[in-house]
Amino acid sequence: MKIKRTAIAALLGISGALSGFQCLDAAAETVIRSVPIGNLKVVDPIWTTAYITRNHAYMVWDTLFATDANNTIQPQMVDTWSTSEDGLVWTFTLRDGLLWHDETPVTAEDCVASLKRWSKKDGMGRSLAGFTKDIETVDGKTFKLTLTQPIGFVLDALGKIDSNVPFMMPKRLAETDPNEQIKEVIGSGPFRFVAEEWVPGSKVVYRKFEKYVPRSEPASLAAGGKVVHVDEVQSIYMPDAGVAMAAMASGQIDLMESPPTDLLPLLEQNPDVTVAANDPLGYQLFMVINHQQPPFDNVNARQALLWGNKQSDYMATIVGDPKRWNECPAVYGCGTGSESSAGSDALMGFDTAKSKDLLKKAGYDGRPITMLDPADNSTLHPAALVGAQSLRRMGLEVKVEAMDWSTLTQRRASKEPVDKGGWNIFITNATVAGIANPLIHTFSKNCDQAWYGWPCEPKIVELSREWALEADPKKARALVDQIQTLHMQNVTYIPLGQYRPAIAYRKEISGVIQSPSLFYWNLKKSN
Repeated sequence: MKIKRTAIAALLGISGALSGFQCLDAAAETVIRSVPIGNLKVVDPIWTTAYITRNHAYMVWDTLFATDANNTIQPQMVDTWSTSEDGLVWTFTLRDGLLWHDETPVTAEDCVASLKRWSKKDGMGRSLAGFTKDIETVDGKTFKLTLTQPIGFVLDALGKIDSNVPFMMPKRLAETDPNEQIKEVIGSGPFRFVAEEWVPGSKVVYRKFEKYVPRSEPASLAAGGKVVHVDEVQSIYMPDAGVAMAAMASGQIDLMESPPTDLLPLLEQNPDVTVAANDPLGYQLFMVINHQQPPFDNVNARQALLWGNKQSDYMATIVGDPKRWNECPAVYGCGTGSESSAGSDALMGFDTAKSKDLLKKAGYDGRPITMLDPADNSTLHPAALVGAQSLRRMGLEVKVEAMDWSTLTQRRASKEPVDKGGWNIFITNATVAGIANPLIHTFSKNCDQAWYGWPCEPKIVELSREWALEADPKKARALVDQIQTLHMQNVTYIPLGQYRPAIAYRKEISGVIQSPSLFYWNLKKSN
């Protein structure tokens, strides 16, 4: 496809939209222009779990192992691996041809440093670290993991598909404090991040890394050969859904990662656009509660939220089409091996009178509740508005603070009091594939492993560890029910329903991989 680098307004023919960009003068080059799920502000996928950063990271970095379409863990950067007879020592050797984008070789030292940093932030990584005696290099391409006892989830941890994904980084970046963001974006993945063309709030550019050596196997979910068929991907932030829709309809945008659900019928009427589900299990919507700030430091106030939120209100608003959503009380998602409705009477009961009684019991004094609202997110913005309405219905005074999603992902890290930049509540989502059991569900971790909101019920930590080691399916099933009940009693967070989102792309695009994350390898664009 022939493209000229001019101002984006000329590129798209939409006055004022995406202005200030420069485009590519390359007669033979193929460029995909997509509208991402949000504004990329944070580029470090270990520092944050935000999906916009995870999607960015899959472009730039690679993983030791990856999950395929059969939910089986496959080698990615690793060539061979072995396990000692007692199950305590795992040895991994990297495959040939791995280079960082500065064209220096990927080494075992890089991988060891990357795993150490990841294991300090990710819930599953922390679980693995809890059973790790040592991790050390053997030679330039080989490293060794020594455990304190045999466990069955080593490869599941190294090949997990969802945030925080254990992406490998150069040692100099991986040695960054995990609570601080990396200052440079250098990966070994199929695309290079073009730092000089990154305009936060506007555009991100990725170029094909010509020296990337894909695996020989066919692409399958996050695994297999990451073969790149385009020269460049331009990720163009367009918070105005109407502008994005017009650009898609006219062929000036190739792909929308998260089209607004209320506008999907219009896209479906366009014969040049394909609208398709991108994940069979879909997403869980959930309300995150700050357990450290009043009034929700009191369990009665949190229980009030359980009784006062109605899943169908949220699903009907953000999705609409009842064929694309369902009510679901399960913390670990419906349709998974850890689905459970134990202890969910309050969640599914909906009784505002009980909510008001519990708020009174909690001593609620009328103070404003700060609800963070990602106004640029077509799913989470309307969900926040429904949440604010639900809280007011319970008798809570609500202050909605609007911001873009990337700002919210930084604000949520604050443990300050609400009047000093803290918060009480926000609503977010997670792929069901990424929350399907107590081991991988980062957002439901408690105490020392807790995600934002910082819930702490020690019994959840204890039983989750038991579940990870339990080999008997019946006993594991019983443990899930106990853990689910504790989540409901302490109100770790509030599940608000499960839905199956869609992506939209022009007919010229092929090779789309159905996945919780949108992958740009394997994509082709015809002239």
